[in-house]
Formats: sequence, structure tokens, C-alpha cells
Amino acid sequence: MTDRITIRKPDDWHLHVRDGAMLAATLPQTARAFGRAILMPNLAPPVATTADAIAYRARALAALPKGSDFVPLMTCYLRDDTDPDDVEAGFRAGVFTAVKLYPANATTNSAAGVTDYAKITGVLARMEKIGMRLLVHGEEVDPTVDVFDREAVFLDRRLAPMMRDFPGLKIVLEHLSSKIGVQFVRANAPQLGSTITPYHMEINRTDMLGWGIKPYFYCMPIIKTEADRVALREAATSGDACFFLGTDSAPHSVAKKLALSGAAGLFTAPLAIELYTKIFADDGKLDKLEAFCSLNGPAHYGLAPNSATITLQRRPWTVPEHIPVDGPDERVLVYRGGETTDWQVLT
Repeated sequence: MTDRITIRKPDDWHLHVRDGAMLAATLPQTARAFGRAILMPNLAPPVATTADAIAYRARALAALPKGSDFVPLMTCYLRDDTDPDDVEAGFRAGVFTAVKLYPANATTNSAAGVTDYAKITGVLARMEKIGMRLLVHGEEVDPTVDVFDREAVFLDRRLAPMMRDFPGLKIVLEHLSSKIGVQFVRANAPQLGSTITPYHMEINRTDMLGWGIKPYFYCMPIIKTEADRVALREAATSGDACFFLGTDSAPHSVAKKLALSGAAGLFTAPLAIELYTKIFADDGKLDKLEAFCSLNGPAHYGLAPNSATITLQRRPWTVPEHIPVDGPDERVLVYRGGETTDWQVLT
């Protein structure tokens, strides 16, 4: 049994760190073990222009521990009125790495997202031309669509036509959550890649709803069936180049998670790489860990992998229950907080 593994330093291709005090509290949790991360633009107001991204990147860099070489990668929040010229200028200047498509009202801070897909064709055509990646929150927001079917309907209704119309556009279907989604990604690779979270591989909807409602398991896309969980775990540990690491770590204050309308998102950053390592080790797939965590993502983005490495050891430790946040947010509860996990990054 392998008790220690060294891999290229991983990247997180889907990360929320918010802003202000929350940014200062949460970004170092990712920077401790990751080389780069795609920072989501769904702030309030969103990161919707090159100027917004420059300012947000500066705030992120200021939140890093002294001496950190972590690189935050910026994304443009796609709206019906997004300017293709600004998107291209930001991309060519090295400010934007990608554009993020949120269907309006699909998840946290997505009210300003896309309402009319015909209005974004100019941006998509420009992105296809310049080789810029499109990141997609793949859920159809339609009150007639069951919440557990939103991903499947989006793939059929929105993503499949988009890929036919823009065959040269590289796309990432983020936080894959279903067996149907796994099949769709495999059928459309390499144009399409996908990130997979650790919790979509660990828990199912019975864990969330079967023995009392667990609001800290609530996320979008929502946790689905056991068959979906198994399919996602098999996909991630397969070594297939179209699947790669994206935690979708999403911090919220305790008050927001426990509100009458609770916020979607699980905060996994304090133990993210350890969770992935445990999953791969438990499934006898540690030989596939580096590809999923450190190689497949950069390849899809056309970037070089990190040159530095990290080492993880099988060594039980207790996950902190929460991360303190200065100011009114007070604290953020950690996924699996208070539990013992099997792997730990060696410092």
C-alpha cells in the first residue's frame, strides 16, 4: 500500500473566494497547495470587464501569504451585453484566462447572467477566433425542469447546439454532476472538458436528505443519485484527459448557509487536495492522481503544467470545523469539518 505520493503541484480550475474579508480568509487555504486557480467572477457586482478583472486580481494578490507564488487566473462574467472587443483585449493582455457563462438565476450571484443566448453569439464567435476558453455552469433554469434534471436538459437544449455552431470553441463544463453528463463529455472531447468536485464523488442525495436535511451539503448543481456519484468517481479516476480538478469550493457565512433560502456551495479548500487523494487511494487509482489534478487541466487550457511538486502522506489529521473571517461574516464552516481524514500535504 502506498503511503506517500509526490505529484506536480495541482491547479484548481474552479474556485470561489468572494471578496473583502472573505477573500482574505479563504484564498490562502487554496494557495497552500495549488499553483494556480480560476477565480469565479460572480461577485456583487460581477467581474464583467477587463478593468474589473485587473482590480480583482490586485485584491487577490494582496490577500496571499507573503512569499506565495500562487497565480490567480481571472474570468469574465458573461452578460447579454458583454463587449467582444473588451473580452479580446483582456485576453490578449493576459488579464482574462476565460469567460464564464452563468444562466441567469442558476446559482449564487447569477442574476446578471445570460438570459438570451442569441445575444452572446458575437462573444462566442470572437472567443472561438482567438482561442479563448468558455466555462459553463451547465444547468437549464426553467421552472418546468426538475432541479435534478437541469444539467441533462442544458446539455441537450443549450450546450450541444452551441458546440455545433462553434466547433472551434474550447469549452469546460464545470462541476459535472451526472452520469448523463459524464457520457456527454466523453462523446464531445477534446472540444469539451469538465471539472469534477470532490463532494460530487463522495455523497449522494440520500446523504443530503435521507436522515434530516443537511444544508451544508446543498450546492448547485445539486447532489444527485448514487449512480451519478459512481459515474463521476469512475470518470475522475480513469485518467481520461477530458476530466480534471475543479473544487468549486464556495465559502458562505454560517448565516447565509442556514437562512430560510440557504446559499448554494460547499467550502472544501482547507482539505481539497487531501480529499481527492483519499478518493483516488481508496479506489486504487493513485497512479491516475497526477493526471487529474495537475496535467489534464493545463492541457485543456493550452498551458504548461506547474514545474513545482507537492508531496502527500497517509497520515490522519482532524479537519478544522471552521475558518474565522474578520468582520460581519464571522466564520465559514468547512466541508467534513471536525472529521478525521487520511491524507495530508507535507509542509
